[in-house]
Amino acid sequence: MKPVLSLKNKPLIIGSALLMAVALATFILQLAGGHPQRAWQAYLINFLVWSAIAQGGLLFSALMHLVKARWTGRLSSLAEAFAAFFPLSFLLFLGLFIGREHIFPWLHEDLHGKEIWLNVPFLFARDCAGLLLLYGLGFGYLYHALAPKLRPGEADRGLRGFFTRRRPALETDPERWQQRKTVFSLLYIIAFALVLSLIGFDLVMSMDPHWVSTLFGAYTFVKAFYIGLGGLIILAAVIRLTQGEASGLTSSQFHDLGKLFFAFCLVWGDFFYVQLVVIWYGNIPEESSYVIERVMRMPWQPLAWGVFAGAFIIPFVLLINKNIKTRPVFMIALCALIIVGIWLEHLLLIGPAFAHHGAAAIPVGLTDALITLGFLSLMTLALAYFMDLFPEIAMAQAPETT
Repeated sequence: MKPVLSLKNKPLIIGSALLMAVALATFILQLAGGHPQRAWQAYLINFLVWSAIAQGGLLFSALMHLVKARWTGRLSSLAEAFAAFFPLSFLLFLGLFIGREHIFPWLHEDLHGKEIWLNVPFLFARDCAGLLLLYGLGFGYLYHALAPKLRPGEADRGLRGFFTRRRPALETDPERWQQRKTVFSLLYIIAFALVLSLIGFDLVMSMDPHWVSTLFGAYTFVKAFYIGLGGLIILAAVIRLTQGEASGLTSSQFHDLGKLFFAFCLVWGDFFYVQLVVIWYGNIPEESSYVIERVMRMPWQPLAWGVFAGAFIIPFVLLINKNIKTRPVFMIALCALIIVGIWLEHLLLIGPAFAHHGAAAIPVGLTDALITLGFLSLMTLALAYFMDLFPEIAMAQAPETT
């Protein structure tokens, strides 16, 4: 049986290439039009969302190893596939520098002493260093996680050869190898929390430089893990639907993963509410005006309710049901709805700042959808490349190493 996620799957490659071409053409046309801010707004949101899915996906594997979970089986191996998007994420981050004049509305504002922190060279330097640290630790964990699962072969070359070459430490002292894996998992988890907080402060909260929330960092990395779990469930469900029993994925695993997903639905909803109610109760003008604009004024009010319904209310109601968690088709639809909801939540957070500086008044449109499909294609091709590079992960039950 051929894996559906493969660079040898011609319909997948042709479709992804067409979507990326359409997305690129849409982006260029939008830049050349009257609202280049709209193009960079879509670019920034998609960078944040798809990078978070990749970062949160790998976090699942690191967490499950750290807590010595035995139920995950092949799910941890599939979660590790999201690391294939890390290099693309870093390149996409560097692309933000090109559009800095359109992305950061505070560039030509009086920041009242915040210029020390909010200046382009320092912002890109610290975020670049943070992402390099996060992705470096992620690949360190991936190296120690993949090595015991792979079957070395004489034809191994290039990147696969790096993972499958003879490792005396693994062969002579597997326990020490597991200890190293544990260290990398712990370091990746810590870096995930710190770097995602920094990215949230710099690329989302700074869009309104006079608004401050001490909870925003934690809110950012909780949200990233939430949609990372959603991306993992979609990947696992697609493989289960295409490979059946041969996938090594069971209903009980989907049920357990669904329960974890439900838990983080509640955590995200709690952070969403707590941040809102504290600002509302404090009634500090520079804080409450931020909330009022996004939940009480047009055109953002309907979007705010849509985000809350799509990312919390609907998942909360459906995930209570055990059968929903074990049905791959339903979970694909539900996780897709949640990812769209979090995409719109990013738009809700940064969209008003773009609207104030020349972007179109309509919150979301066809341009945003087409550019998003291009980023979806990038993620799909990254996962397909990983599956081709490591066919053991794509087709067979990986041995438990947690």
